[in-house]
Amino acid sequence: MNATKNPLQIVILGGGFGGAYTARHLEKQWRGRSDVKITLISRDNYFLMTPLLFEAASGVLEPRHTVNPLRPFLRSAQFVEGEIRGVDFEKRLVSVKAANDTGITEFEYNQLVLALGGVTNLSLIPGAENAITFKTLGDAIYLRNQVIRLFESADVEKDPVRRKAQLTFVVIGAGLVGLELMGELTEFVSNVAEVYHNVRPEEISFEMIEAGPKIAPEFDEKLADYSGDLLKSRGVKIRTSMRVKAIHGSELELQDGQRIAAETIVVATGVSPNPLLAKLQVTKNPKGRADVDSTMRVKEMENVWALGDCASIPDASGKPYPPLAQHALREAKVLADNITAVIRGQQPRPFVYASKGTLAALGHFKGAGQVYGINIHGFLAWWVWRTYYLMRMPPWSRRLRIVIDWTVALFFRNDVVQLDQVRGNALASKSD
Repeated sequence: MNATKNPLQIVILGGGFGGAYTARHLEKQWRGRSDVKITLISRDNYFLMTPLLFEAASGVLEPRHTVNPLRPFLRSAQFVEGEIRGVDFEKRLVSVKAANDTGITEFEYNQLVLALGGVTNLSLIPGAENAITFKTLGDAIYLRNQVIRLFESADVEKDPVRRKAQLTFVVIGAGLVGLELMGELTEFVSNVAEVYHNVRPEEISFEMIEAGPKIAPEFDEKLADYSGDLLKSRGVKIRTSMRVKAIHGSELELQDGQRIAAETIVVATGVSPNPLLAKLQVTKNPKGRADVDSTMRVKEMENVWALGDCASIPDASGKPYPPLAQHALREAKVLADNITAVIRGQQPRPFVYASKGTLAALGHFKGAGQVYGINIHGFLAWWVWRTYYLMRMPPWSRRLRIVIDWTVALFFRNDVVQLDQVRGNALASKSD
């Protein structure tokens, strides 16, 4: 199918924070206008509130409460679920394999937004593809199932070597993602262990490995020390200035020659741009992100824009903004304004944003962070973190469901139910 040349076509690739909110802002600006059509194309029909992913993995939140369906989120924009196959920038066409799987569909555009997001950076460690990533809802469900499955195995395992590997949990990378993941993981594992009577608490071990000299480089020294001490009090062994040389299946090799056998190895080593971006003929920075100017327009292209994890957006000093949710939300508003300005013959404005702070939830009513230059930690930081991200999740019905989940979690321990990720017939065939 080819889209018609009229009305003017704005096509957005990617349904994460950046893409979804760019579409939402453009809808408001062109409300009631039939001469502009907005189309959002994404592989998933929802956008994920990524900061809540940790609680979905631990069972505090129902997984589907961490996502927001895109169709009801959008009011007048067209949504297309499909896999983006490529972009012809000369002909201004986007090729998509739509959900109906009837071949390639082409969408014409006058203005194109790249909001393709990112993936876990696996290029830093040989064998990292053997580890678990933590970027999608599927990753969270898989990690939850993995922990429960290993406890089921360890509960009846007689071989002490295998048992130790089953009860060893490793997170590689101690930035904010690794920190929050380990915080929730220690809490989840502790709660799960209570119902496995053949597993002793002293048999469980946690390892956090960081190549840099300190954990949580986004924090100042006091907050980093607080976070580290809290994790250590839960039995986490933190290794800094230690690189992982390679991952060999269920074993990792450190740079000093030590080997750690663990059946749960999670890689939290930063974000790389979506692999699709590498195939597109746009200018990129050395890290593979779309090279854009301060207005988020891709350099050397008049009608192509990029934001979020796949873009390198310079601040006033030329340093790129970090790939964080709070930035993507603000970028979306400015980008929508800029596209509207260009359509109307006006000049786009640069994106300028000063971070309001950085927060990390560490599980069990504890958190750490800085808000408006003030350090907070403990229960207060945990409460501020939850409140902030709760209010970022639309609509109110979804917020209410999240609050109910949080309330229930205060009074009951985590479920130890594995969530099936295969169809019933496939599961039955495995048991034959």
